Amino acid sequence: MPPVAPSSTRPRIPIAPVLSATSLRRARGPGLPSVLDAGAVRCVTSGRVAIALALRAMGVQAGDRVLVPAWHSPSMIPPVLWRGAVPVFYRVGPDGAADLADIAAKAPQAQVLMATHYFGFPQDLAPLQALCDAHGLQLLEDCAHAFIGSHAGRPLGSFGDYAIASTMKFLPVYEGGLLVSARHDLATVVLQPAGVAFEAKIALNSLERGFEYGRLALLRALLWPALALKDALRKPRGASTGPAPALAPSSSDSSFTLDPAWIDKRSSLFARVLLRLSSATRIARLRRAHYLRLDAALRCLPGIRPLYPTLPDGVCPWAYPLLVEDPDRLAARLGGAEVPVLRFGRPLWQGVDAATCANAVHLSEHVLALPCHQELRPRELDWLIAATRKAVGA
Repeated sequence: MPPVAPSSTRPRIPIAPVLSATSLRRARGPGLPSVLDAGAVRCVTSGRVAIALALRAMGVQAGDRVLVPAWHSPSMIPPVLWRGAVPVFYRVGPDGAADLADIAAKAPQAQVLMATHYFGFPQDLAPLQALCDAHGLQLLEDCAHAFIGSHAGRPLGSFGDYAIASTMKFLPVYEGGLLVSARHDLATVVLQPAGVAFEAKIALNSLERGFEYGRLALLRALLWPALALKDALRKPRGASTGPAPALAPSSSDSSFTLDPAWIDKRSSLFARVLLRLSSATRIARLRRAHYLRLDAALRCLPGIRPLYPTLPDGVCPWAYPLLVEDPDRLAARLGGAEVPVLRFGRPLWQGVDAATCANAVHLSEHVLALPCHQELRPRELDWLIAATRKAVGA
């Protein structure tokens, strides 16, 4: 593919979807299923809250062992610790595939197996299910990267006892996660509203993120007086009497912690409405098209290669992951050009090192991912490709 000429004006590129005039546009024709098609659903405020609720529903207690992939988001571990359980890290292969032999060796003392579908690419679920059945493990599907997608003709999220998802990675919302089960009705998961201030914050912050990246200009003009008043009210007036209570979970601000106050709270009305109105078909088609465009332009550059050699039919990617020979240098050059970069699994949980799993350490250090979400505009994608090629030195 011929190089893309860089634009004379650098656009600001959102690393995650932001609200725009086309966010709720429908798409015709067959598409991929989402975890909403996998079973009973509860809308919560984040993926890590969904993990906590799943572990509680599974009966995980203090001292129990939960098998967690050695390549993981640090946000996966606090829910395990919240139950008083012990995370036991199992090995993964060079592309993140679960190491079945290592899981089998650690399974006899464990109660739950968490399996992550990295970047939307599914694990091989049949042998994982068979292993869980053989050892009496409960399977928790981590679909944080795989809100949309299928495997063996079934929606992702429908294979495990429970599944979790993160809608913030796929929809233009400030908070949101899902607890899903194809085997349980979730009747015991009773959620409470988080209050009017929470609802207002989520709606305004979701809109403001769109405004920040040049979307919804007319709406921004109409709401300018209200937004100006909101900014004025943020300014301190005299000495603080202590920290104000959080109006949204810390997950909305890229923290890896778990605040137990949010575990039984329902997702905002704004996020739930967008969840129901968004077109999974449109999202999957655009993400796949953007992924393939990035892949065609970048896969042959020196010092980098795609983590996955192909994009299978059932995959709706979270991002476009690359294995990079000199990741810190390239990350610094991309950062200097203000190219948004994702570095999943960095840092790993304390104590997870090469002795635990050399592949996990390598992936944590060497995988850089570029956004391919549905809200990227053609000009933004052109610039992203040109800037990445320049940073690589092509």
